[in-house]
Amino acid sequence: MQKSPCTSHVCPRPGRILLNTIILAALALPLAACNQESAPAPEEAPLVEVVAYTVESTQVPVSSELTGRVVAAVTAEIRPQTGGIVRKRLFTEGSEVKAGQVLYEIDPTSARTSVRDAEATLSSAKVALASAKAKAARYRELVNIEAVSQESAEEAEAAYKQAISAVVSAEANLEAARISLSYANVTSPINGRIGRSSVSEGALVTANQTTALVTVQQLDPVYLDATQSATEFLRIRQQFEQGKVKLENGRPVVRLVKDDGSLYGPIGRLELDDASVDETTGTVTVRAQFPNPNNELIPGMYGKIRVEGAVMQKALVVPQVAISRDVKGNGLAYVIDENNTIEERTLTTGQALGDQWIVESGLKAGERVVVEGLQKIRVGSVVSVAKETEEAPASTSTSEALAPPVSE
Repeated sequence: MQKSPCTSHVCPRPGRILLNTIILAALALPLAACNQESAPAPEEAPLVEVVAYTVESTQVPVSSELTGRVVAAVTAEIRPQTGGIVRKRLFTEGSEVKAGQVLYEIDPTSARTSVRDAEATLSSAKVALASAKAKAARYRELVNIEAVSQESAEEAEAAYKQAISAVVSAEANLEAARISLSYANVTSPINGRIGRSSVSEGALVTANQTTALVTVQQLDPVYLDATQSATEFLRIRQQFEQGKVKLENGRPVVRLVKDDGSLYGPIGRLELDDASVDETTGTVTVRAQFPNPNNELIPGMYGKIRVEGAVMQKALVVPQVAISRDVKGNGLAYVIDENNTIEERTLTTGQALGDQWIVESGLKAGERVVVEGLQKIRVGSVVSVAKETEEAPASTSTSEALAPPVSE
């Protein structure tokens, strides 16, 4: 018979075990409560502080620049109108010449021979005319007395008229020969600066040859032809038609910026905007005319047309630091609503004004955009506006084209 495990010592009674468990649980409850009371409550994270800019509607003076090249107002390519050997060149390359001034002298020997031949032909025709005239008059009298036949009289009258035509033709040939002789002296058709000669003395030239002997350019005034994309041109024209952009004094002030960045003194004027679009480049040509009394502007040199005097009405201008770009180039800005909650807004921007952008759509006057603290915020977060600025943007030149239509 096996012994009970409790035979060697006293076994605890079940009632005592239960009592001990209750006592221990009662002692643990106050300790747990003390531990809970001593743990500090979690603190709320502070709001991100940002600096905001309040968008306002204002008038913004704008100017624009279009790049192009200087073009002579009048260009004359001099070509010979008669053939022969160049005997003399009567000008200095690069000098100023006057209209009618002789530039080249071509050997006139052949032309003079043609003049003498034409003179002889005319003289012979006049003699024949005198004879035919007398014969026709005599036959008119003889036919009345039936001394000659009517047919003979009519033949004499026809010969007389033919002799008249021969004289007229000979006179025309003589005039043409004299004109050809005058072409032996090649003259300038305009006032202007003459360029480099393509022929020297002793060269053989022909009438109306392809290669010009020399070019004369009229340099006062000059044009500056600039190009602008058709899309931008139409957009700006629409702005003027809708009254979004107006001219302060009714007409633009047109200046020329030279290739070195310096400003040309005399003020110009817009001459035309091309009515057609270049199919290759998709651009239109804008032309401005400038006085050039000192020949400071040379054809072919680069320059910019700067158009001033335009004012954009009710423009919304935003600091550039507030606007980022997505992969498609669209403008993005963080806008703070009335509950100080951040939302992302897609914008359409126009011209740049120094460190500002003109916003054409996506914002309204009175809205706030974040200009500082952009790295610490996200869409939907609540922020604390540490500072708001409503400073008016400085007026500077635009970097994009804003050429008002010539009709304005």
